[in-house]
Amino acid sequence: MKKYVLILLIVFQFTNATEKDSLSNTNPNPFRKYYAFPEKLMCDACGCSASGGSMGFASMLNSNFVGVRYFNQSYRSTDGLYSNSPWYKENFNTVQVWARIPIFTNFQISALVPYQSHNRESKAGNQEINGIGDITVLAMYRLYQTHKDSTFLVHTLQVGGGIKAPTGKFDQANAGNVNPSFQVGTGSWDYLLATEYIIKRKQLGLNTMLNYTVKTENDKYYRFGNQFNYSSTFFYLFEKDELSIAPQLGFAGEVYASNRQYSEIVRNTSGDILFGKLGCELGKNKLSFGFNTMLPINQNLAKGRVEAKYRWSVNVNYSL
Repeated sequence: MKKYVLILLIVFQFTNATEKDSLSNTNPNPFRKYYAFPEKLMCDACGCSASGGSMGFASMLNSNFVGVRYFNQSYRSTDGLYSNSPWYKENFNTVQVWARIPIFTNFQISALVPYQSHNRESKAGNQEINGIGDITVLAMYRLYQTHKDSTFLVHTLQVGGGIKAPTGKFDQANAGNVNPSFQVGTGSWDYLLATEYIIKRKQLGLNTMLNYTVKTENDKYYRFGNQFNYSSTFFYLFEKDELSIAPQLGFAGEVYASNRQYSEIVRNTSGDILFGKLGCELGKNKLSFGFNTMLPINQNLAKGRVEAKYRWSVNVNYSL
């Protein structure tokens, strides 16, 4: 009966779900006790909000922590007016202070405060924007977890939601460009729904994440399209003494609805993309270091006028 309940919950969350948490286990190693994996970077077709939705809201090894994370996204775009129209490079850079704090049993809150620094080429020359981005707060609740250590397979199911505040600046002029996501923030209050399912056998496991972001209209009457993120990641945990190493391999995808202005659809703003992903995190005592890279496998962003090249991130965390 429990299996059917789990299946129904996962299917339901697939239609409106987002992010990560940790997996508990009994081990003297503090990193093994709460083992978690980050996933999809929430980035509005390119990264203007860059809250971490694809790169994750949680550390791979730390359950409760405070840390700093940097991630970079590389794109190119064209106006597509002619077959030989030039392509221009775009780079999105985010430095993010992030933390995960336990509130009570099975309930945790993540907070992310980003600083954005983006640059791109254009017909008029190079353009740069920077400033504080949109702050995100996400709460996750562990709905179900296998309790017996002797169980052949360990299951963990978490659900939750959050909110993204419009603390970053939205520039109306940039919204009219080929890539309207060249922004420090969306200028809107956005809402997140999330779920995560982990199945684990000894050191090997599979982490599946689904999340959905509902975006609202900002004070400039512009609304970015809702966004669906999904990912599935295999991981393996190596442990020796106080050292933990956790490599991961998987895929991640994003689907974007069309943007709207004055309630009218903005053409060529919807799309989807599928990434392959590779990452690893190393932990010793209370410190951990991680990296993650994502390369596109298939994409159709802005009717082919925006092309993702790669994404990568590094982070340093201190376990609380």
